Amino acid sequence: MINKTLILLLAILYFNFNKASAQNDVVNDDEKSSFNLNKPEREQWLKNTGAGLFIHFSVDAQLGVVISHSLVGASDDYVDRFFNDLPKTFNPDKFDPYQIAVLAKLAGMKYIVFTTKHHSGFCMWDTKTTDFNITKTPYKKDLLKEFVNATRAVGLDVGLYFSPEDFYFLHANHIPISRTNVKMDAALEKKYADYNRRQCEELMKNYGKIDVFFIDGEPKEVVKETCWKIQPDLLITRGAIKTPEQTLPGTPITQPWLSPITIGTAWQYQPTNERYKTGTQLIDLLVEARSKGGSLLLNVGPKPNGELPEEQEGRLREMAAWYFINHECIDSVKSWVINKENNILFTAKGKTVYAIVTEAAGWKEGERKTFTLHSVKAGKNTIVNVLGQNSKIMEYKPDADVSCTYKQTAAGLEISVVKTQRIYDDHRWPNAVVIKLENVLPAIAEAVTVQTDDAKATAAGVLFSGRLYNFKNKDVKRARFAYRAYRGRVETLYADQWKYTNWINIGADGRFSIPVKALKGDIEYKAVAEQSNLEVEGDNKLLN
Repeated sequence: MINKTLILLLAILYFNFNKASAQNDVVNDDEKSSFNLNKPEREQWLKNTGAGLFIHFSVDAQLGVVISHSLVGASDDYVDRFFNDLPKTFNPDKFDPYQIAVLAKLAGMKYIVFTTKHHSGFCMWDTKTTDFNITKTPYKKDLLKEFVNATRAVGLDVGLYFSPEDFYFLHANHIPISRTNVKMDAALEKKYADYNRRQCEELMKNYGKIDVFFIDGEPKEVVKETCWKIQPDLLITRGAIKTPEQTLPGTPITQPWLSPITIGTAWQYQPTNERYKTGTQLIDLLVEARSKGGSLLLNVGPKPNGELPEEQEGRLREMAAWYFINHECIDSVKSWVINKENNILFTAKGKTVYAIVTEAAGWKEGERKTFTLHSVKAGKNTIVNVLGQNSKIMEYKPDADVSCTYKQTAAGLEISVVKTQRIYDDHRWPNAVVIKLENVLPAIAEAVTVQTDDAKATAAGVLFSGRLYNFKNKDVKRARFAYRAYRGRVETLYADQWKYTNWINIGADGRFSIPVKALKGDIEYKAVAEQSNLEVEGDNKLLN
């Protein structure tokens, strides 16, 4: 007879499985979440949180190679020296988690996620489960404890990354190192699960309250069960909610989500063959994430001695300057009725809307610009300001009119502002300018839902298709498609500009399609509908 406790447990797991399936369908790529015990208030905290800092750091930072993955398919000689020789020379004695946390806080991060163990199996804490850990290196100390204490001292929340996928365990148990073809018998599977369980118990019991946990790899279930049992207030991100990696969703998402994205192309320190994003690109990613209801988890990779590379510190300082000026458009905001109009992205808080003007490098100090917004209309006692400046005084130009004005027209809300604040010595400021609109109203009640359907290959090329939902009684008459070459997940943020098809009519059932002549290579594409002079986009899809 099945006892009542087991029946209750199965019922709880079934409920949470269905809840997760409905609300958190795709966690990352093809990973699925079987159950989600995150408390609603913890998920709401994430939705209010603009950004976090991710730190990828492990023993192979000494080589400046991809973290852990070089072990897959490696020769026996490489594997033996990785596990036996690299720990002998790993000494991150310049690691200063307090200063990193101070910088992260200046840049707007509310939490830091640190790699306790990546896929290689090297543990950055004083674990009793394996000698393949930081205390058996010349560093000798528990680096994780230093990180946790410093992060708390600065006032940030503590997050841990943990990989249950463990190449050192596979090697020690004479299993070929692989990510996709790992075969174990039942006894070894139990041993593997128990190994990860004991490591998670150490992390959950020995370092005080942990706020955020990021699980990367399998077996996830034993990790989730162990961590939530010990710390029920823990917010598990990957493994329970959406975490699209190295990209942002194409459309706003109502459920909590975050995107882990690298400052360059690499997670761990790579001094050669690396391409760093500009500070402007990183700020724009943060703004886009917030406009779509999500959070940016921005990654850095310390050098082998523990210091942040100069390029990464510089990007964070640039973000810190921008955030210092514009923090209120990032923290505790929601999506607007539409997330963007051309190069202007939106966030909102009550009756206040923030119009965030990107692609502003050519906007000169002292220059007046006028914008017409179609998704916003003036309300009673509307006020327009530019964040960070008083719009009364401009340095060296006491007689200049730098006031902010607005006018409601038939075409939309016309706003006129001047960029006056001097940020850099050369009077150039390439980053987004934020216009605060108080006491305004949405010009449309709700945006149409745009679905990008699967494209089909034809004899002449490609047939793009899409469909609208919730479009009746809305000013929607035509649609089109945007497309560009897809060069891989890491390369998405370096992709070409979008190309557009001609506008086409929408059928009575909301469907629309258009043929495009033969396209070479992999294609990224999305459907776009026009609603009340606004362009509403569907999610991005790939055609191989």
